[in-house]
Amino acid sequence: MTVSTQGIELQTGSRTWRGLVELLSSMRFSISLLTVICIASVIGTVLKQQEPLVNYVNQFGPFWAQVFGLVSLNTVYSAWWFLLILAFLVVSTSLCISRNTPKIFADLKQYKENIREQSLKAFGHRAENTLAEAPEDAAQRIGQTLVQGGWRVKLQQRDAGWMVAAKKGAANKLGYIAAHSAIVLVCIGGLLDGDLMVRAQMWFNGKVVFSGGGLIADVPQQHRLSINNPTFRGNLLVAEGTQSSIAMLNQPGGVLLQELPFAIELKKFIVEYYSTGMPKLFASEIVIHDKETGEKTPARVEVNHPASYKGVEIYQSSFDDGGSSVTLKAIPMNAATKPFEIQGNIGGASSLSNGPDKLTLEYTALRVINVENFGKSGSQAGASGSGADVRKVDLRHAIDSRLGAANKTSTQKELRNVGPSVSYKLRDAAGQAREYQNYMLPVRMDANPDSTAVFLLGVRETPAEPFQYLRIPADEESSMSTFLAVREALADAAKRDAAVKRYVRQAIAADRPDLAAQLSASASRALGLFAGAESVSRPPAASGGVNPGNPANPAKPAVGLQAISDFMEINVPEAERNRASEVLVRILNGVLFELVQITREQAGLKPLAYDEKTQNFMSQVVLSLSDAQHYPAPMAFELKDFSQVQASVFQVARAPGKNIVYLGCAFLILGIFAMLYVRERRLWVWLAPGTGEPSAGAAGSGSHATMALSANRKTMDSDKEFEMLKTRLLQVSP
Repeated sequence: MTVSTQGIELQTGSRTWRGLVELLSSMRFSISLLTVICIASVIGTVLKQQEPLVNYVNQFGPFWAQVFGLVSLNTVYSAWWFLLILAFLVVSTSLCISRNTPKIFADLKQYKENIREQSLKAFGHRAENTLAEAPEDAAQRIGQTLVQGGWRVKLQQRDAGWMVAAKKGAANKLGYIAAHSAIVLVCIGGLLDGDLMVRAQMWFNGKVVFSGGGLIADVPQQHRLSINNPTFRGNLLVAEGTQSSIAMLNQPGGVLLQELPFAIELKKFIVEYYSTGMPKLFASEIVIHDKETGEKTPARVEVNHPASYKGVEIYQSSFDDGGSSVTLKAIPMNAATKPFEIQGNIGGASSLSNGPDKLTLEYTALRVINVENFGKSGSQAGASGSGADVRKVDLRHAIDSRLGAANKTSTQKELRNVGPSVSYKLRDAAGQAREYQNYMLPVRMDANPDSTAVFLLGVRETPAEPFQYLRIPADEESSMSTFLAVREALADAAKRDAAVKRYVRQAIAADRPDLAAQLSASASRALGLFAGAESVSRPPAASGGVNPGNPANPAKPAVGLQAISDFMEINVPEAERNRASEVLVRILNGVLFELVQITREQAGLKPLAYDEKTQNFMSQVVLSLSDAQHYPAPMAFELKDFSQVQASVFQVARAPGKNIVYLGCAFLILGIFAMLYVRERRLWVWLAPGTGEPSAGAAGSGSHATMALSANRKTMDSDKEFEMLKTRLLQVSP
């Protein structure tokens, strides 16, 4: 039997109706639908699903984000068109099965023993021989031999001869039914476990997506699904020491709340990390509180090891902050701001004021472990061993670094835990916010023990951008105190003058007092420009009233190293700038060093030693003081203390279609195995009276045998099997 790709052909009804029924029940229509579903599934796999709209805007732009929303590519598996195609695939495949199954079962019962002798001679596998046995005796012997070999046999006597019809491998046809039934079962399971039931409640029960905010207890009933909802899949966040019984089902434009028949209490959340900083183990020690009986059931939930209760599966999805308390210290970034401490909880907010400006401090995240790679980058490694210079080529090392285990890389990694960090947002009265990420502990950026450890203060305008870090050097007391004191002293004219006088006294030899006034003027000018106390101006003929350091705002002078650069560009001829800049920067570094010494003495700290470590520290101080002028906030917040509270994110699901999908997968495996590895064969042996010598004790003459073999696939195994059957049945010598 050959499976037809045509659909059911009705004999009644209009031409259009008959054409639609034929198309819907045809195999070509099912294959087309399956292809569309496969393409949509690929899109749903590549494109992250159910992300906030702003994420798609940042990644793809507003145009494509709008396109994704219109055709529901960001929610493919719950899109109406995907569910509709899935439903049509179920109907179409079911009709294909119902159309072909009767033919398959009818074909399984047929041996096709009425085939003519002339037709057997047209087969590719055929053989003839004269047997000494009578036709009936030969038919009985051949039939018994085939039965012993696993064949199903039927004998037929006609026209003074005997037909032996046999078949084997009928499971091949059953594989068709199993494979196509698997598609139907998997699709039905997908429809049951998808959003179809939730959508039905929204269509017929008046349920509405909730897009507001506030407490869960205040959400109206029209946004809540019944505890008897037959199928759902939602997320549940539970902080340590608390319990929750309401899951959130993400929907386009908002969420729906799903009541659970139990409450989950998180006793302890456990997380272990690899050396790379990636989580190795998520585990939650929970207690399940039954709402109906009050029974408490302890359980442990791990990734890929869910817990189950009353038909609801509880999966470990991820983890989050459960409202950790943090203590932050404000670091002044201008003279008008004073240091203070503030306490808050992650996920909360505090109101601040900066003179007339009102700010909102939003505590967004606390990370206790931050593992970063401090090894050389690929470009740096390549530069040290470039193939451009044959003296630097190490072929053995190059080959060895790329062979062997899959975890080998061509660049070396140096992974270090740099300690806790806090993330927050500062939002102004207009609602605009920047995101900040500050590390609690100073970080040494290289392996040199004399290098200066720095505090990293990160800032970015949008989540799509990487953080840019201000590096504040840590002093010998591993704090920012020295830097902050120097920054404050820069705004004090008296302290600047004291630093200049101290520098001049130490820089001028006793026999050259005539240079003191000139050096003092240069030092005062350099320090004033760096601090922003003096403006950079052009000569009157060329000025034009524009500030070159900040052309957009002539009233605000340039500061830091930019002011020094602008001053050199305006007042020093180009041919002399290199030499003059070296002298001026050397003077600036010397004066700043004396300013550091003064601030440390006033704070009761020991002065800095004159060594390489101090030189590295002062270099970072100069750069940090210059960069701090461009920090976009009046203050930065340093993490002083925290009390971590962790939370588990569980995925809770009631999936009645899961077992149906499992059954469909089993059918699919069996069906594909049957169709690919089981060969259907049919064998016919026609025994006609012949002129051969009768065997001992047998009456009558011998018989003439004609044998043919048919297989659904032509393989080498079929050739070998036919040769073996020809030898055993027709007694033909190999």
